[in-house]
Amino acid sequence: MTVAATAYKSPLHEMTETTPTCLWNDSATLEELKYSISHGAVGATCNPVIVLDLLKQEMHLWKDRIAALIREMPTATEDQIAWALVEEISATRAQLLMHVFEAHKGYNGRLSIQTDPRLYRNTEALVEQAVRFSKLAPNMIVKIPVTAAGIPAIEEATYRGVNINATVCFTLPQSIAVAEAMERGFRRREKEGKDVSTMGPVCTVMVGRLDDWLKVVMEKRNIITEPGYLEWAGVAVAKKTYKIFQERGYRVRVLAAAYRNHMHWSELIGGKLVISPPHKWQVRFNACDVTVANRIDTPVDPKIVGELLKKFPDFERSYTEDGIAVKDFDTFGPTARTLRQFIEATHELAGQIRDFMLPNPDKKV
Repeated sequence: MTVAATAYKSPLHEMTETTPTCLWNDSATLEELKYSISHGAVGATCNPVIVLDLLKQEMHLWKDRIAALIREMPTATEDQIAWALVEEISATRAQLLMHVFEAHKGYNGRLSIQTDPRLYRNTEALVEQAVRFSKLAPNMIVKIPVTAAGIPAIEEATYRGVNINATVCFTLPQSIAVAEAMERGFRRREKEGKDVSTMGPVCTVMVGRLDDWLKVVMEKRNIITEPGYLEWAGVAVAKKTYKIFQERGYRVRVLAAAYRNHMHWSELIGGKLVISPPHKWQVRFNACDVTVANRIDTPVDPKIVGELLKKFPDFERSYTEDGIAVKDFDTFGPTARTLRQFIEATHELAGQIRDFMLPNPDKKV
């Protein structure tokens, strides 16, 4: 008797089928998104940084459309055209997830689009743009940064029915501020009899960027710690955040982003949360020999956490519920570094549009 061969499942696909952990693709590039969906992805992301990378791979698909946008918007600035392109790419790629969105009744199947990072100090502008972006397609989810102005924007946008992906977030105090803001927005909607059943917000914890920052601090302050300990900082914050979210019943999922090692994935498997690796990390995970097993409830070694708490005040601030006040979110090291990168990418994207609008006459052919 012949036994039928069992179809191979990649580690990521196995995770999505055997655990409650969801996979989102940290890219909107066509082939990368298709790859991720084929391995079980139920979400994706677009922002100026991602569009810059997307155009490197797909300029042949978009150059005619960029030229058309320039003709259609004869008085627009390069910046306005750049954002029109971001909107169009986001809405187009969101269509690839509509079948998931419909099957999951809005809880999954969304594409994240980022609000302009230069608006991080302006609550009203963030809300206005979030509402606009939410209407680009039925399955949009909008990124708002976790800054002092971003927290009230998250509440107000949630109240208005916008699904939010809180971004530029690295710490437990930021995550709890997000969850509480969303709960206030939910309660305001419910008080007015408005539906919240199809909303699926997430709070991104940029685990690798917290690790990155502590490594910068280590170099600046000549701190010595055990090799590998700093690879656990973001994981420790994400696990503690997830545990508190579950205990308090917050209606927002943790999303882990900014991958630097396999633990940013493997240590979170089993949670009712989202992992959102970029394409290169998905390929690595699918080629690895790390077993798919429930590790979300396995605490980080207390010795490692104790060492980080002792030597790194910014880890203590990140790991303690009241470690950072909302008014200080903007000046926290990882926040400033990430906002600067996002803002620089926004200017760089506008520069690419400028090359279409005003070709450089001094450039050698």
